[in-house]
Amino acid sequence: MNIVCFGAHPDDGEVYAGGTLVKWSRAGHRVLLVSLTNGNIGHHEMSRDALASRRLNEARISAQIGGFNERILDNNDGELMPSMALRKEIVHIVREWQADIVLSHRPYDYHPDHRYAAMAVQDAAYMVMVPHFCPDIPPLRKNPVFLYMMDEFTRPVSFQTDVAVDVGDVMDIKWAMIHAMESQFYEWLPWIEGKLDQVPKDDSARLTWLKQTWDGYLRSHAAKATDALRAKYGEAATQVEYAERFELCEYGSCPTPNELRRLFP
Repeated sequence: MNIVCFGAHPDDGEVYAGGTLVKWSRAGHRVLLVSLTNGNIGHHEMSRDALASRRLNEARISAQIGGFNERILDNNDGELMPSMALRKEIVHIVREWQADIVLSHRPYDYHPDHRYAAMAVQDAAYMVMVPHFCPDIPPLRKNPVFLYMMDEFTRPVSFQTDVAVDVGDVMDIKWAMIHAMESQFYEWLPWIEGKLDQVPKDDSARLTWLKQTWDGYLRSHAAKATDALRAKYGEAATQVEYAERFELCEYGSCPTPNELRRLFP
């Protein structure tokens, strides 16, 4: 299969779907992780240009660790809009990749870039099959399966777990992918959360700190996916420690629950 994951920023796809992307790639599928912005305002000290270059390099290292392809679009962080130009860019990427599965955010989120990334990707669904829309590239003959990556927002509608993937066996890879994004996880997020003074200087100690800081959040999704995990793994679901959750978007192809579970590793 061919899979495209659209995150708003370099780090979104890695956090919300990174383990599943790794497992798809290891199974021989073609995986592309796209950031719709260059992440150039997510820092308290660095200039926009320097930060964009740094985050591009971090994303490339992270993708190499994960074993999949990556692409970062040169849209300014914090300024993403669901424009016609962005819709066409997404349609081009989906068609070029001949995508069978497309992942992105839900349109209910604290960050405007996340919300508008979701809207732009949703707006590209179906249009990827329309010949006279972006006629410079052949349309897909089948609408991909579009899905939302996991979140915890409840208004106006809570996330619904339609399928969940046990990623415990690739968490070492996922931790390494996140660890490679130093500007985000050891500088910007700690600073904006008032925890920068807690970040160790030593590389090994930093990884330990990262796991202590993020482990509870990443583990929590397994507890929220009990039914979906049981449907996919049977009794073994009780042993799952880390899971990534996905919700089917009705604007793409809509496989049956059994068909959907078979698409996932």
